[in-house]
Amino acid sequence: MFDFSNVTIWFDALLRQTLGLGDFWSILIECILVGVLILAGYAILAICLIFMERKVCAYFQCRLGPMRVGPWGIFQVFADVLKMLIKEIFTVDKADKLLYFVAPFLVIIASVGTFSFLPWNNGAEVLNFNVGVFLLTAVSSIGVVGIFLAGWASNNKYSVVSAMRGAVQLISYEMSLGLCLITAVILTGTMQVSGIVEAQVGPWNWLIFKGHVPAIIAFLVFLVAGNAEANRGPFDLAEAESELTAGYHTEYSGMGFGFYYLAEYLNLFVVSGIATTVFLGGWAPVNIGIEGFDGIMNLIPGIVWFLGKTFAVVWLLMWVRWTFPRLRIDQILKLEWKYLMPLCLINLVLMTIIVAFGWHF
Repeated sequence: MFDFSNVTIWFDALLRQTLGLGDFWSILIECILVGVLILAGYAILAICLIFMERKVCAYFQCRLGPMRVGPWGIFQVFADVLKMLIKEIFTVDKADKLLYFVAPFLVIIASVGTFSFLPWNNGAEVLNFNVGVFLLTAVSSIGVVGIFLAGWASNNKYSVVSAMRGAVQLISYEMSLGLCLITAVILTGTMQVSGIVEAQVGPWNWLIFKGHVPAIIAFLVFLVAGNAEANRGPFDLAEAESELTAGYHTEYSGMGFGFYYLAEYLNLFVVSGIATTVFLGGWAPVNIGIEGFDGIMNLIPGIVWFLGKTFAVVWLLMWVRWTFPRLRIDQILKLEWKYLMPLCLINLVLMTIIVAFGWHF
């Protein structure tokens, strides 16, 4: 498996030794390059996910989806981006101007920050701290503030109701998400994201295989809670169009609305990427203990494995969205506090017992 850290070490040596740049300029250039790559990947994935969502939705509804702009409608998303960029940005007269403009940036910052924790390949992690799981959950929770401020600052009754729904839902399901991640941390013995992936390298070593039933339960609960965190159907109560117009971003236009639109789709990718990283081996290839087969699988780049697994989970979550009807707010909270939360606590204790007695693979 190719180690991408060899490339980063070579580039750092090129700046410091070959070009003779000092520490300050070398670090500055590296940070700018990493930032550009993150934003470029963020934008490209958003375009792919929007197009994928439209085609998957059309497939489940027995239609073709966008077909007019470009072959198979592949340029429709670019046309929509251009339209979004030239839309007039208006403000609400009685809105809280400061909070109104800050809210979209908080949502996009939380989305990009969480996106930066994803390990794309062996040695290709942007943010890789020894308490990475803790920081991941902390950064992702910033988005709740942006959603609540958007509804509150808009001075719109529909937006306020949507903001309260969104805040209650996101705060509630963060509990289950955190417990599922702690379950994986107990099994792997590390909070470092790269360490969690490295613990899954080897034949049948993914956490859903390695951790028996508790790992499978944690994975399934993580998908449900992650879907709710991303405000995706059937948990899209904050954006219930039939009740609340467009929800917390009713009063936004142009790129103010565009930020929320981008964050929704990238949060879907982030949730799927975290599920892949923690439970499905991340960039680790499929190994089954047969030397010839494993050798061929190891030739496939890690980023291909990561993207393939992640988009498979994305497709699964899209399938759920276009299959199940929207839940009521009381049903959503009942599902979390009466079922998922107790299940996660029991599952956490069970995983601790399995690890303590060494019953895992």
